[in-house]
Amino acid sequence: MEILWVLMALVMLSFVLLQISRRRRGAVGLVEPGHPDAADPANYGFAREEELDIRMPGPDEDLLDVLDLVQRTQDYRGAQQLLAGTEAKGERRWQRVQAFAGAASLELRQRPGGVGETPGGQWLRVWRAEAPKDAGGAAVHAEFLVQQAWRTATPGSDDFRIIMEEAKAACGEAALLAPGDPVPYIVELSVARGLGYRREEFEQLWLKILDRAPNHMGAHLAALQYWCEKWHGSRELAYSFAEAAAARAPRGSLLAAMPLFAVFEHLPEVNLVSGFYQSEVVTKAVHGALHAVHSADRDDPMQAHVRHLLVFFLVRGERWAEAMNQLMVIDGHVGALPWTLSSDPAAEFAVYRALAVAGYEANGGSPATLPH
Repeated sequence: MEILWVLMALVMLSFVLLQISRRRRGAVGLVEPGHPDAADPANYGFAREEELDIRMPGPDEDLLDVLDLVQRTQDYRGAQQLLAGTEAKGERRWQRVQAFAGAASLELRQRPGGVGETPGGQWLRVWRAEAPKDAGGAAVHAEFLVQQAWRTATPGSDDFRIIMEEAKAACGEAALLAPGDPVPYIVELSVARGLGYRREEFEQLWLKILDRAPNHMGAHLAALQYWCEKWHGSRELAYSFAEAAAARAPRGSLLAAMPLFAVFEHLPEVNLVSGFYQSEVVTKAVHGALHAVHSADRDDPMQAHVRHLLVFFLVRGERWAEAMNQLMVIDGHVGALPWTLSSDPAAEFAVYRALAVAGYEANGGSPATLPH
């Protein structure tokens, strides 16, 4: 009994010391909107939570215009033309294929169809029927099947495997229609993860991508999932893959940010290490990602992905000013990790943004002191 009382006393003492420490460090917390102590993100020109676009990590007005047209008219030709005019080996083509496939998948989920009712995503079926040799349509269809498998079936189930096998065949067909296009093989990376390719088979697939687009950031992020501990690899294999990509990254490449994604994929569920987000492994990965976004082309569509993840780590590490610098660039779009893992990405992003603003102001910052 005496031991129990001693332990309880130690817990209470630790709690008191923690509160004192947090006050000394200017720690921040969230309060209700309208509270006198509440920092207002609107003072920085940030979008309201309900205005945040959850579909994409960053702006692509051409894509949004075409998506709106396709979904409004159910005519696929706008999507066909946009993909035909998008560089095959660039990051943007992969993102647009994902967006069109995702739109069709969500339409089907919202309108599965029935007696006398046209199912959602019909425009993609028409696209494949009317233009079976169109490489863009074939790639979108393959990605659509992949997304359907993850959305509608349980990994490892018969239904999941059936859809994934169909997706694998669709990837092969898309690759035949566009031999130099890496996108069908990037789509297949998700199939490889879902079906559990042997490592030799996965590495053969990966070599096909490297032959076509060796510095493709989207492909590396997709491949990283396979090597993660939760799928078919381990923390060590994932870190090794990410660090090797960063080491061979050419100047201006966002591949230097890959270790940060590997760290994120292996965050401990319960953080038992004090100052984990200021630890050497996190700090090194964050610095690599900061260097990557500072040296990369401002028009690189993968910049937003890196900056969103940086916000997560910078806020967790209480690096408020640096987090605010990232928010000034990406605010308005939240369709990226880590927010997309939440059932309400906009709300999750808004919490971190509010923490960044509060922390920035608690340490003497204001809209006037933030570089624009």
